[in-house]
Amino acid sequence: MLTKTKTFISEVRLELQKASWPWDLKEKGMKRYKELTDSTLVVIIAMLLLGGYVALFDFILVNVIHFFTRL
Repeated sequence: MLTKTKTFISEVRLELQKASWPWDLKEKGMKRYKELTDSTLVVIIAMLLLGGYVALFDFILVNVIHFFTRL
């Protein structure tokens, strides 16, 4: 059991070294996290646009169904 755990931890370390991290260790201050903040901003804008699209489609669909069921 202990051997499997050690093997797992060493494999995790190896894979994490291959990972591309969203910050630059060479930069100082907030410039260090530029990629991270830019990606976060893109995700927030995408979620707002998607939420607006779903809300608009829902509003239109509710009104169409209400129009036909009111007759």
